[in-house]
Amino acid sequence: RSAANRSSGDGGEPRDSDDVLVGKPGWLEAEGVDLSDAGDEIERLQRRGLTVSGIVRDGDLVGLIGIGDELKVDAATTVQRMTDADITPVMITGDNERTAQAVAEAVGIEHVMADMLPDEKREEIGRLQDEGHRVAMVGDGINDAPALTQADIGIAIGAGTDIAIESADIVLMGERLGGVMDAYEIGQESYRKTRQNLTTAFAFNGIGVAAATTGLVHPVFAMVAMVLSVSAVLANSFGGQLLSGEGVNTEFAVEGEDSTEPGDGQPAAN
Repeated sequence: RSAANRSSGDGGEPRDSDDVLVGKPGWLEAEGVDLSDAGDEIERLQRRGLTVSGIVRDGDLVGLIGIGDELKVDAATTVQRMTDADITPVMITGDNERTAQAVAEAVGIEHVMADMLPDEKREEIGRLQDEGHRVAMVGDGINDAPALTQADIGIAIGAGTDIAIESADIVLMGERLGGVMDAYEIGQESYRKTRQNLTTAFAFNGIGVAAATTGLVHPVFAMVAMVLSVSAVLANSFGGQLLSGEGVNTEFAVEGEDSTEPGDGQPAAN
């Protein structure tokens, strides 16, 4: 065999070897490898939330590798913030069902799609979109790239792989999952302020200019109305922070939250 026989997301063969396979248990079994003697050990590793890969030489299983990422310290908090904002968090992962459920239970995610290959992740997001959902995909790995491209908004964690970052619409600096909801809340608040400011500006200028043009008021009063509209927009945008003495905050961080290693992709359907 050659390295060209490897299967995306499942396993493969070392480039210079004709008798070694490394990959997921399901893929190894499909290749004709008997894993019956290692079934209990595979299940034990999966229940710990680890992704299991087997190493096979000359058709015999010679070892198992349990691979896992530490949960980010703000993962459960971020999921709760999504739920509070009426966003449905969904875990979509290439890990097996048992591993995925263990991680999902730890962070509070109810909807889990496991054993997904990269193209299957993309297809599932397309299915959610066809059902009328707007989907934001959060990922940091190579296998997340197709899904990040398919989603309405692809969000990559700054510590992720280059291909994930290139495929995303938004890149969050740092490794905090909480940055996803920070960005969402900033966007919501900015949109709300923009609508308020447009309404205020059109109200002052529309009435003032129309009244001055028709001769109902002196043009000076129209100029005063324009100045008042600008003042009202500025007060609406920054008044709350200035009155509280906080000043304008440009820092994109949440105090007291640290980060750990990157995890798997999680789309959120709204």
